Amino acid sequence: MVSMTNSDVNGVNCMDMNIQKYMAFVKTVEYGSFTKAAEILNYSQSGISRMIGDLEKEWRVSLLERGRAGVRLTSDGLKLLPFARSVCMEYQKLQTQVDELNGLQSGLIRIGTFSSVATHWLPYIIKEFQKDYPNIDYELLVGDYTEIENWIFEGRVDCGFLRLPTHPELETIFLEQDKLLVVLPENHPLADCGHFPVKALRDYPFMLLEKGAKSEISEIFDRYDLSPKVHFTTWDDYAIMSMVENGLGISILPQLILKRIPYRIVTKELEVPAYRKIGLALRSKKSSSLAVKRFLDYIASYTPDT
Repeated sequence: MVSMTNSDVNGVNCMDMNIQKYMAFVKTVEYGSFTKAAEILNYSQSGISRMIGDLEKEWRVSLLERGRAGVRLTSDGLKLLPFARSVCMEYQKLQTQVDELNGLQSGLIRIGTFSSVATHWLPYIIKEFQKDYPNIDYELLVGDYTEIENWIFEGRVDCGFLRLPTHPELETIFLEQDKLLVVLPENHPLADCGHFPVKALRDYPFMLLEKGAKSEISEIFDRYDLSPKVHFTTWDDYAIMSMVENGLGISILPQLILKRIPYRIVTKELEVPAYRKIGLALRSKKSSSLAVKRFLDYIASYTPDT
């Protein structure tokens, strides 16, 4: 039988407190503000600031520069951040092992996603997952493909929905082939055509959907050597639909985002079908928390109703 003295217990408490300080430091850097870090870690803003201040006193360095625009790393903070992040990641691995020994009673799953998946897939996946694991919490970060890929590498999210193929160092699960459709105003001259001619994409003002550096729409233009009349560029799908509805041009959007929309628009398949491949990516399923592993199983078995 192993017993612990008061000093041992105090040492453990001290260690846990240090982990919280490291996490406060890491999250403040990731989100660029004390307020956002406080929300994620369930502390007050002053509590986060105090913990980082304690670290600066203990380490005798300045970690962050505070300003009206937020916070940013000092040169010393930049050198120490990778080590603090490594400690936090190892602590999460420890918690994963504890979860596996005790069963999945609680946990947090951080997911990077783009808007169409967040709207049309995730609510149903989470609803089913909660039936079996009601005490799991979720954090959703919505961004473009490039942002989500970076969040996975930085450890800001556990997994993320992406367009495939993605970075070769990431593990991926293919989920769905999402058709790309031409979106037209109801009174457009080609609104009644069977399939939209690819070359006609260059004949009308175009609203371009750009989600980071990897745009499947731009690839269509490159493939057929087209130079569209791009009048408006955004990563907001719904802004595109509103522009098209008001007769400002045409666009191409994924079929998934076009489900249950309130806009008066017409969708047409291209004469040569085009798709995007949607998948889920993560750094390593083997090193993921038990909650994430279980969640991946639910995602892999989910059949989208497209």
